[in-house]
Amino acid sequence: MGVADIVIKFVLIVIIFAISLVIAMYSTYAERKIAAFFQDRVGPNRAGPWGILQPLADGGKMFLKEEIIPTNASPFLFIAGPSLAILTACIGSAVIPWGQQITIGKYVIPLQVTDINVGILYIFGVVSLGVYGVMIGGWASNNKYSLLGAIRAASQNISYEISMGLSIIALLMVTGTLSLKEIAEQQHGWHWNVLYQPVGFLLFIICAFAETNRTPFDLPECETELVGGYHTEYSSMKLGFYLFAEYINMFISSAVMATLYWGGYNYPGMDWVLAHTGPAIGPLIGTAVMFAKVFLFIFFFMWVRWTIPRFRYDQLMDLGWKILIPLAIANIIVTGLWITFIK
Repeated sequence: MGVADIVIKFVLIVIIFAISLVIAMYSTYAERKIAAFFQDRVGPNRAGPWGILQPLADGGKMFLKEEIIPTNASPFLFIAGPSLAILTACIGSAVIPWGQQITIGKYVIPLQVTDINVGILYIFGVVSLGVYGVMIGGWASNNKYSLLGAIRAASQNISYEISMGLSIIALLMVTGTLSLKEIAEQQHGWHWNVLYQPVGFLLFIICAFAETNRTPFDLPECETELVGGYHTEYSSMKLGFYLFAEYINMFISSAVMATLYWGGYNYPGMDWVLAHTGPAIGPLIGTAVMFAKVFLFIFFFMWVRWTIPRFRYDQLMDLGWKILIPLAIANIIVTGLWITFIK
């Protein structure tokens, strides 16, 4: 790898990191506007035209609030918890193919930070590490309510990671690869995996709601029961890191679902567009399509939040262990029979 390749990779990493933060920041604005629409309200409308500067005002408020660390808390772990949460949320974007490679003169720019042959395992490893950020934060606070919220979060995430992993196995049986780039390339045209694995996609999106602690799976931080959940004792930007991590996780989960099941950067008529726009502009159109799919999933996350009430904790565990896991195993068996006797 030459110096030019290293510079290109570094610039790509910075761009994706910046886009993740901006999307997370304005997801808060979008959520408040969508909630206002569903509840026949106006939403943010003071900071800038249509309230478009509200996320900047909220960010400034977070940075300027007083930093408070409880007297009996573990200072190092208290800071490490939200830091780990935001870190694991951001590094998940490294293996996602955002588009085809762009050719500008003699330079070929791949729109993917790194293409490893175990990309899906990398995503699952990062998701698993996110549990530590929540658990450490709840335990380090030395607050029984924070600890209860952290225990809830850890047990919920671990339970639904099993179902998510089983739902992916059937997809891997169909695609035969763990590389996200190869999975995206296989869906060229109308060969989107959601047509072959609708049950797997349904299982995956339900588990994605649980992994990102979104309603109706927001029990780790439900204020009516546990004050504020695992981040009860947090203030200022340490609390902001936890909130940012949730929205970045929602963005990355949407990108993963779009890549695995909904064609990624592929769209109908893609070959014709590439032939008429060239190798520099054509791939960027595919990237725009990819982000359009991601934004639709983010809207769906928000739509569900303001439509469906949260589960009771026993209902949450029953759904994970008694329904989703057996359904995922049945989907693996049916997929194996289909591959063996029909395909």
